[in-house]
Amino acid sequence: MKIYNTKAEMKRLNLLWCVAFVAMVMTAIGCSKTTDVPTQGIITVKNGQFMRNGEPYYFVGTNFWYGAILGSEGEGGNRERLCKELDFMKANGIDNLRILVGGEGENGLLGKIEPNLQPEPGVYNDDVLAGLDYLMMELGKRNMTAVLYFYNAWEWSGGYTQYVAWANETPVLVPRVDGWFSYNTFAGEFVRNERAKQIFYDHVKYIVSRTNRYTGIKYIDDPAIFSWQISNEPRAFSSKEVDNKEAFAEWLATSAKLIRSIDPNHMISTGSEGYYGCEWDMDLCEKIHAIDEIAYINCHVWPYNWKWMRGDHMREDLEQSCQYTEEYINMHLELGEKIQKPVVVEEFGMPRDNMDFRKGSSVACRDMYYTYVFDLIVKSREKNGVFAGCNFWSWGGYAETNPDDHEYWAKGDDYTGDPAQEQQGLNSIFVEDESTMKIIRETNQKLGNL
Repeated sequence: MKIYNTKAEMKRLNLLWCVAFVAMVMTAIGCSKTTDVPTQGIITVKNGQFMRNGEPYYFVGTNFWYGAILGSEGEGGNRERLCKELDFMKANGIDNLRILVGGEGENGLLGKIEPNLQPEPGVYNDDVLAGLDYLMMELGKRNMTAVLYFYNAWEWSGGYTQYVAWANETPVLVPRVDGWFSYNTFAGEFVRNERAKQIFYDHVKYIVSRTNRYTGIKYIDDPAIFSWQISNEPRAFSSKEVDNKEAFAEWLATSAKLIRSIDPNHMISTGSEGYYGCEWDMDLCEKIHAIDEIAYINCHVWPYNWKWMRGDHMREDLEQSCQYTEEYINMHLELGEKIQKPVVVEEFGMPRDNMDFRKGSSVACRDMYYTYVFDLIVKSREKNGVFAGCNFWSWGGYAETNPDDHEYWAKGDDYTGDPAQEQQGLNSIFVEDESTMKIIRETNQKLGNL
């Protein structure tokens, strides 16, 4: 046994023990994952406004539905690009992203994204789950938030018809193959099919109950979640034969209550297009957004898709499109004031001029349209109004496209923001769109997000 017989040796020994003790403590902290996270940073609603860290929050965000896929280390994944995209968005004040949790069903269907999160009921692609965890970790690092929608009413990620097909053990219908009438009829069964809804509820429970593998943070405690969203553009899909409105509203209420029973912290939203997606029934729109667990009102606006604007006369139809857009938004702002909930236009977009999908082509009409919508939010903030934010559709960022070779997404292509059933570059905002990015950046400065 060594005997320390000098003060210098004893001092050195004490120092070594201190260093060793600190190292041991830091190792223990580093190896243990945080599970008890305060909810102070979670965004809430008070008196018709979003509140972030005690202050009103207004925003211009975007749709980034493929974020979880990019976060994967498997098929479709590109973590380097993901982080690059997030850094660019954050630098321009874009801190609210609307993201698909994951698609479902089989691969290889026409107009459908890949890879899927849930190839079969209750069976999950762990690469995509890891991608979701990684995405949420990176959002948290940047003080950004995500609206996480569980699935889709439409076929491009599986959605309603995939759940009906699973429940009935039948093939799934594809609109571009089977026709829109057949698709709508098939989709309309979802809100009446107890087995299909139960598969969905099981999916919701599985996702909401998760713990992030990288941070150790439970999803229910994660400040990077802005809200859980029941579906992208849920619809009743009523027909002359069957009115699904009541079943539709009951399904949304049941879903919201289920989420709240697991997660007491985060906001919950519908994902609805609003009046248009409620089959032109404002009473139904109010009914689903007045559900106690629903924190705010959603609406979507699509001038070109809704025939307010002609593709070959975009400039001539722009003024009309802006007018109709404001009227449509105002319908939902009146509802927001009535039930004291904020309003978010979480989808709106406009094609590039002359329907040219190539990067670098003119976006003059889009810039004027975006400016018009953004100014409405700035004015709302100035008077503490209920128009709280928007998510433009959609984020293309650093994606590379080749529209001269093929217009629609093919396996192996970059994700642009335009889903697989639409021309790539149709509504996407790329980093090269400097004029549009300038408008977005300046608006977020006015809103206090830079």
